[in-house]
Amino acid sequence: MSRGGVRRARRRPGGTGAGPLGAEPWVRVETLSYRIGESQLLNHVSFTAGSGELLALVGPNGAGKSTMLALQSGDLHPTEGRITLFGAEPQDWRPLHLARLRSVMTQHNSQAFSFTVEEMVRMGRAPYPASDDDPRIIRAALEAGEITHLSARDITTLSGGEIARTVFARVVAQDARIVLLDEPTAPLDLKHQEKLLAHARSMTDAGACVIVVLHDLSLAARHCDSIAIFNRGELEAMGPPHEVLMAERIARVYGQEVEIIPHPRSGRPLVVPV
Repeated sequence: MSRGGVRRARRRPGGTGAGPLGAEPWVRVETLSYRIGESQLLNHVSFTAGSGELLALVGPNGAGKSTMLALQSGDLHPTEGRITLFGAEPQDWRPLHLARLRSVMTQHNSQAFSFTVEEMVRMGRAPYPASDDDPRIIRAALEAGEITHLSARDITTLSGGEIARTVFARVVAQDARIVLLDEPTAPLDLKHQEKLLAHARSMTDAGACVIVVLHDLSLAARHCDSIAIFNRGELEAMGPPHEVLMAERIARVYGQEVEIIPHPRSGRPLVVPV
């Protein structure tokens, strides 16, 4: 293995192997495709994301958003093309170093074991040596999820929204540079949807790269720097919210007519079904 936690790179046609940790962009997706049997879930997708960026992946059910996140995390391997994190494919990083570079919140978070909420959040520190800073980091993560009052609760007694906030707090405690969130707001009420994405915004302001799968287009427009809209496994468009969220495009992709109106305070697009 080479320095920096990268395994010796596997050579591929046209590839140069793993790059340095500081290489930009942090996330690079290159002509990526993913197939299961006869089903083409992603088809020749390319985009990049970097430090300080909050990127939303949106699109109808089955468009390929969660598959894309699983490929970025290293849980799946591309059928064609490649993904790199800091210049190396996820599978080329040592597991310990990968856990320090990227954290993942999946959309299915049922819990079968009776850990307390605080113990669950503390698991986010597992990739690191024990430190005097751990108590402070864990307290801050509990506050980020607004679950400090639940810290002693058995996680098997929590509601779906409380579990989601606990898992998000664990992701915060992991303190990774790249944060991958798969539908984190789905089980949350209005207040906690806003709180979670506001904290994601603060993470990017501190230099992280956050990629989040969302269904609420107005929520994505309100908080995110960029939106990538997927349709039947292909990247339909990517850019700032006001460029991507066009009524004609949304009608074509979702099969639903909408009106786009500016938010009365921020001017950001609001997507209103007709």
